[in-house]
Amino acid sequence: MEEPGPLDRLRDRGRTSVRARLARLSAKRWQIAQCAIAAGVAWFLAADVLDHPTPFFAPVAAVVSLGTSYGQRLRRVAEVTVGVAVGVLVGDLLTLQIGSGAWQLTVVVALAMTTAFLLDGGQLLVTQAAVQAIIVATLVPDPGAALVRWTDALVGGGVALVAATVVPSAALRRPREQAAVVTRKIAGLLRAASEVMVEGASERGFELLADARATDRLIRELQAAADEGLSVVASSPFRFRQRGNLLRMVELVEPLDRALRSTRVLVRHVAVAAYHRRPVPPSYAGIASDLADAAEEVAEELAADRLPIAARPALLAVGDATGRVERAPEMTADVVLAQLRAVTVDLLLITGLSQLESTNALPPPPR
Repeated sequence: MEEPGPLDRLRDRGRTSVRARLARLSAKRWQIAQCAIAAGVAWFLAADVLDHPTPFFAPVAAVVSLGTSYGQRLRRVAEVTVGVAVGVLVGDLLTLQIGSGAWQLTVVVALAMTTAFLLDGGQLLVTQAAVQAIIVATLVPDPGAALVRWTDALVGGGVALVAATVVPSAALRRPREQAAVVTRKIAGLLRAASEVMVEGASERGFELLADARATDRLIRELQAAADEGLSVVASSPFRFRQRGNLLRMVELVEPLDRALRSTRVLVRHVAVAAYHRRPVPPSYAGIASDLADAAEEVAEELAADRLPIAARPALLAVGDATGRVERAPEMTADVVLAQLRAVTVDLLLITGLSQLESTNALPPPPR
């Protein structure tokens, strides 16, 4: 088969990049719609209900407060509201006293940011204070409208608070879905490692190693999904009752990370054995294949939002098998067996066993 050329590889990377961007857009479509609707509602309330002329502070406050992530929305609402208040107040008072211009703007921004820092504000509060002071001092120098502008900010923040309580269940499904993705990846790597043990193909072994080394992003995505889920239950009273299930899933992030790391180490030793043409007993390949099947069971349970206790017997059977196989004369193969046992222990942690229980569940290694 002809090797793909540079243009073919570039085209493939381009298609992958487009797919990744579309997937990212799809994951954020709810937040985008939420920000857009909140902006419209904030404008309507400030302009049509309160009869404020051009209340652009209201939709700005709503959109900045909500953002495109669920994390720290309540804090963002508070910081935006206070930041707008500080910026408007400083901008209005100083513009009234010293007028507009380059040096006046410098003074206004410096005092607005200083005031925000003295209030022990976060980065968003300080930035908002500076931005709103700039707007007041340059675009809309109208000292008599300070209260109106702050009211607009309150309207936007209030709309954001209400919108933040409306959260789709997808944000709470993502942690378990991503946990299942990680576990299926572990299963895939184990199955491929089993094939490399049988075939002894070094090229396939190093391709598999490259694939395994590219899995860090899966754990990052899992951690991000867990953090986002916790933010949802913290900000939405309608989702608080789901906190227990979510916390149980969040607790699996660390053992899943360990299981994936152990699998990467296993893949590396399998690749090294294939490269140096050091034989690995066929029984080790069989254990890796059985462990892949057990990992698939774990993934199915996680996808169904269940603690994977049902997969525990299969993992225990694999662990028992690691104590009954022959010991390889080659040290590299011996390390492969040790890593198979380590992955088994890590996966048992995911089923709810403690570290001590998982370790003791395996018989002593063969002598």
